Amino acid sequence: MDVQTLWQSQLEELLEDFAKQVAFKPGQLFVVGCSTSEIVGQRIGSAGGLEVAESLFGPLRVFAKKHDIYLAFQGCEHINRAITMERQTAQVFSLEPVSVIPVQKAGGSMSAYAYTHFTDPVVVEHVQAHGGIDIGQTLIGMQMKPVAVPIRTSIKQIGEAIVTLATTRPKLIGGERAIYNNK
Repeated sequence: MDVQTLWQSQLEELLEDFAKQVAFKPGQLFVVGCSTSEIVGQRIGSAGGLEVAESLFGPLRVFAKKHDIYLAFQGCEHINRAITMERQTAQVFSLEPVSVIPVQKAGGSMSAYAYTHFTDPVVVEHVQAHGGIDIGQTLIGMQMKPVAVPIRTSIKQIGEAIVTLATTRPKLIGGERAIYNNK
């Protein structure tokens, strides 16, 4: 098995395991942070590649379609971790596009690849996603709703990159006498 097929396989298994633990609601937003450099065993931002992004984009799209959720890709720090998505997604969430086009060296390979492969791409400044995947410690927490909950899966890495998955839940407020709806 070649390395790109291995990465795809790892991602597919990880996403399948994630979906067994998280009940997605149609129309939710799923953010992807990805360091293609970390996947190939290099320091974040130093050796990324569009071919790595290409190998992961397909399985992520399939996952989003299967669960009827929207995909968003976090860019790197050079574009302040702005988010690439379809224009339709931005409209659904009432997000205002900003003027930047992610490229491999300023935005990151994954975000740049998504931008060139979406039908009508835009970039927005930030989101409040319902769930997400962080491949290579890209710090997607700033793009999540306020109470993020980590999800453990059997796959801990894609290539050499550490992977963290999260879902979110509503805030628990009201103190010890409060009753919570756990749905």
